[in-house]
Amino acid sequence: MANRSMNEDIKEKLEKELYLFNNGEHFDSYLTMGCKYENYEGNNGFRFTVWAPNAKSVGLVGDFSDWHMGIEMERIGKTGCWTMFNDQAIEGQCYKYRIEQFDGTVKLKIDPYAFEFEVRPNDASIVKDLPEKKWRDGLWTANKKRFSIYERPLNIYEVHLSSWKHHEDDSWYSIPELQQELIPYVKKMGYTHIEFMPLMEHPLDASWGYQLTGYYALSSKFGTMEDFQNFVEAAHLANIGVLMDWVPGHFNRNDYGMVYFDGTPQFEYKDKHKAENNRWGTMNFDLGKDQVQSFLISNALYWIEQFHLDGLRVDAVSSMLYLDYDIGEWIPNEDGSNHNKVGVEFIQKLNEKVFERHPDTLMIAEESTAWSKVTKPVYMGGLGFNYKWNMGWMNDTLKFFEMDPSSRKHHFNLITFSFMYAFNENFILPFSHDEVVHGKKSLIHKMPGDRYNQFSSLRTLEAYMMVHPGKKLNFMGNDFGQFLEWRIHEGLEWQSLDDEMNAKHLYFMESLNLLYKKERSLWEMDHQTQGIQILDADNAAETILAFIRKGKKPRDFVIVICNFVPNERKGYKVGVPFEGVYEEYLNTEMQEYGGVWTTQQGPLKTTKEMTHQQDYTIELIVPAMSVLILRPKRIFGVPKN
Repeated sequence: MANRSMNEDIKEKLEKELYLFNNGEHFDSYLTMGCKYENYEGNNGFRFTVWAPNAKSVGLVGDFSDWHMGIEMERIGKTGCWTMFNDQAIEGQCYKYRIEQFDGTVKLKIDPYAFEFEVRPNDASIVKDLPEKKWRDGLWTANKKRFSIYERPLNIYEVHLSSWKHHEDDSWYSIPELQQELIPYVKKMGYTHIEFMPLMEHPLDASWGYQLTGYYALSSKFGTMEDFQNFVEAAHLANIGVLMDWVPGHFNRNDYGMVYFDGTPQFEYKDKHKAENNRWGTMNFDLGKDQVQSFLISNALYWIEQFHLDGLRVDAVSSMLYLDYDIGEWIPNEDGSNHNKVGVEFIQKLNEKVFERHPDTLMIAEESTAWSKVTKPVYMGGLGFNYKWNMGWMNDTLKFFEMDPSSRKHHFNLITFSFMYAFNENFILPFSHDEVVHGKKSLIHKMPGDRYNQFSSLRTLEAYMMVHPGKKLNFMGNDFGQFLEWRIHEGLEWQSLDDEMNAKHLYFMESLNLLYKKERSLWEMDHQTQGIQILDADNAAETILAFIRKGKKPRDFVIVICNFVPNERKGYKVGVPFEGVYEEYLNTEMQEYGGVWTTQQGPLKTTKEMTHQQDYTIELIVPAMSVLILRPKRIFGVPKN
């Protein structure tokens, strides 16, 4: 076996890269660290490099050697890193690092930069370098640069990979199988993007992928790196974007992983109160440490660049912003404040570096507090994300819809309050996995009344989300009204589509999604106050909300009327801006969607009467528990510009 020391030229190159790593400025650190295929002095093999600054010694163990003894690795100057070249290692073999820790304890640890791991319950890293992929999604990439995401439709289908669909033997679909079924389904349904819950290596399914051990590895239970690269490429060729949840705040505390890697606080904070995440049973990254910043920012760019992901939904941002977000003891700043200053600075740096390279990427914050300027640029004092989940809107809306309809008029502010802050941030409206698990009930189960009224309410809920300012996200199963909560170990209840009500709801969601994509007024000015004009927001007695959604051109507008109770409103008058004839664009109570209406109203002619501060009026019937969308058919007096 040939295990060679590095010559001076290679050491010098490594030391330059590790200088950047140690100063928090190496944003391609995965090209330096971990396992890398090389030809060294005429020999093919792999170079292994690991950061363990306080280790007494580091050895490499694996299938290519005696697993117990370890091949000694060489310390690289004062970089805190260790390296060696091994020409006996072969791709696909297993390995770990033998760390003689600061106190003399010897532990076998995974490679934090490994690109692949054994299938659970085994946990060794696998010898593998980056695959060489020739991408064919150039047109998709070019189109992203041509059109601002803020002025485009964004309707995300959130997916947990292993529970979307199961085979008859209850095994889940592989990534290649998902490529054949999920992408066509999403395209047919009219969604613009797929968002996967975390796909990185994690040991426990019950964590849903949010407690990671291998940040640079696709979980071996899902497939290979090449599988996922091909999936993203196929999605792009089908004009569908791909996003993934990413967890930079905390990591899995299993002993073989990154926790106290060299026997001292290395990836985690020194302060025990900051290091241990009691809420989730994990360890918090020391976000102020330069090497951790290199590790995490490199990781974000790795998934964006090596897998062509269109963006990351950054999980648990609040836990990085506040010192007291966790349960248990905490120590305030010297000024008594509870802001995690290094966490804020890390988030700002992360977003700046990502957008420097990829200005068209989506960086989405899952942030549940009232922290200001989450989606404002860093130079304006913001955190630098370009989108944030609107958790306030989601909580208020679901609370309102779960009420008995007769009580809703007394709590109408739950619906109207969101318009007071809808443009404070660039929002995504989420009905995510978190809302249909842990006893919270599925969306359809949240709705009061009998089965008919539940579906009527669900159609109203989904249509209301679609017409409200902000981009959209729906979790799998919501689209066909799955009754049972999401269960991680089972596939969705696709068999429920044999029921007419579920099948009609699926058709409704497809129609709604396609209408959204087609109608510019529903997304073109999502983040501008000019994109909406409120008509009737004080009608708590009838529990009706009416407004106009507007695009950039004067003719691009729709009239929206939401009836949040199961009472039909005859002779309802709504103001419209122009004289002429309007038509129904959507009536959620049409029979084809599961309602009782068999024919649309129309044509709807205006009268010269002032209503809702508009010069013209339409009188019509508002169906019980419904959303009506009207569009102009033949109108007069529309400005040309």
